[in-house]
Amino acid sequence: MIMKGQKINDRYQIIKTIGEGGMANVYLAYDTILDRNVAVKVLRGDLATDEKFVRRFQREALSASSLNHPNIVEVYDVGEDNGLYYIVMEYIEGKHLKQLLKKRGALTVREVVDIMLQLTDGISAAHDSYIIHRDIKPQNIMILENGLIKITDFGIAMALNATQLTQTNSVMGSVHYLPPEQASGKQATIQSDVYSMGVLMYELLVGQVPFKGDNAVEIALKHIKDEIPSVRSINSNIPQSVANIVKKSTAKNLKNRYADAREMNEDLKTCLEEARLDEDEYVFSYPENDTEDKKTKKLVSELENSIDNETIEEKRDKTEKIEKQEVISKQITEEDMKKHENKILLVLAIVFTTLVVTITAIVFLIPKLTETPDVSIPDVSDLTVIEAEKKLEDLGLSVVSETKEVTSDTIEEGKVVKTSPQSGRTVKKGSNITLYVSMGEGGYVLEDLKGKNYIEQKAILERVYNLYVEIVEDEIEDITKVEKDTILSTEPEVGTLLKEGDTVKLHIPDTSILYPDFTSGNYSLKDIEDFATKYGINFEPEYVETSDYAPGTIYDQSKEPGSPVISGTSLQIYIASEPIEEQTEAE
Repeated sequence: MIMKGQKINDRYQIIKTIGEGGMANVYLAYDTILDRNVAVKVLRGDLATDEKFVRRFQREALSASSLNHPNIVEVYDVGEDNGLYYIVMEYIEGKHLKQLLKKRGALTVREVVDIMLQLTDGISAAHDSYIIHRDIKPQNIMILENGLIKITDFGIAMALNATQLTQTNSVMGSVHYLPPEQASGKQATIQSDVYSMGVLMYELLVGQVPFKGDNAVEIALKHIKDEIPSVRSINSNIPQSVANIVKKSTAKNLKNRYADAREMNEDLKTCLEEARLDEDEYVFSYPENDTEDKKTKKLVSELENSIDNETIEEKRDKTEKIEKQEVISKQITEEDMKKHENKILLVLAIVFTTLVVTITAIVFLIPKLTETPDVSIPDVSDLTVIEAEKKLEDLGLSVVSETKEVTSDTIEEGKVVKTSPQSGRTVKKGSNITLYVSMGEGGYVLEDLKGKNYIEQKAILERVYNLYVEIVEDEIEDITKVEKDTILSTEPEVGTLLKEGDTVKLHIPDTSILYPDFTSGNYSLKDIEDFATKYGINFEPEYVETSDYAPGTIYDQSKEPGSPVISGTSLQIYIASEPIEEQTEAE
């Protein structure tokens, strides 16, 4: 157990635990040599004792440390200290995509495309260095407040054997994104990462993974055999161009899949262009079951047998019962058998007939009697609320009494714009339907947001008014004169009428804290002392006898103006004082 304050390799001082997983625990630590916070990932005990795994882990982690890309978490160091195998990485203040999905559900199409552009760009850089991630999932993608994403866990992902579906606690999370070729026991390729990115994109768009099951083997089988459903079957508002990218990236046949992450990235760049939004659905050029060779079919058969309900022990019990019955039967004389034969046959016939009738009722009749029929939701847009309610209720659907209001440029005020679930969806009879009623043409008049917290306002603009928000960081001459995370100004200007999909730019101060020029004459010793206290700097004024400056003048500083402020370091300020004249003894 690693404790707070403990040092790893006599260098990385543990501050706190920031994550626990099936393969490793992650700690926030302080690098005492380079004077910075880092993330230290320490291998779990049982993996640390696997010599073969450790060797591969060290080799792959060192290889990953060569990667240099803005969307990949930088690996600083790999080592071992008294049996603790660790990786030292760039410390990221943010959340992973799984946390974001739990909080938000499905993301907007623009957000998903932006995230996927960054992800495919980062993975392309890794593939250029002949590095395959092998474990792309939302838990391994960090997202910062400014929207930048960072890909983590290259070293550990590459060291694990993805076909060992029951070896780690992380398997149930990873198997949801497992490419069919890896599930079949084949070697992972760069196209395997493309498949996992496609499944991740599916989840970001609709808020759920394509395949679910009671265990990892069952889910792996679905990746091998079942077609991934279209995202448009869940949300028809998703453009076909975007749905095509998900379909092509998750093709089971490698000939139908993107050749690499860069090809997927190029497709993402243009998918939201007007000309592409309603393009034809992507059609596979090669059969999807082309990949099911003899080895794969054999593995599928073995996996299916592994989840068979009847265990070996149950079969053995049945065999023992049959053997006992045979022994008892042998003890009955031939004469007794003749006497009871007719009775036994009659009883067996009655029992058999009763069983057949009962089973038939259970299998066929009862489900038919209790089954709730399916209903296709009709299009009720441009109808009045009363007309829409009648049309839906006539089909056996239940309309929620409380309607929701939305603006619309095409549907007049008071009429229905859409339903939830959407028209065309198939639901069970009696399902609840919510009506969205037009408020007429409308929009949002941009308010004066200056001085407000940009994180809160960004969420309101995006989720309430469906606007696209872009954060712009402006350099500030003196960071002490502004509040962190506050809005300085907006684009367009206050009072502009905005509609859904419009872009708003929120200008905020660049939060990088840099040393100002304390010799400019604009700072007193009290100002500098307050600055040092605020940012945890050791302030040391030093008075120097000099005739070059007026007494009390701050003429030099130990930290260059514009250099970054690091908590815990020292700042010396040099102040001129009058020189003391030397007195000589009279002769």
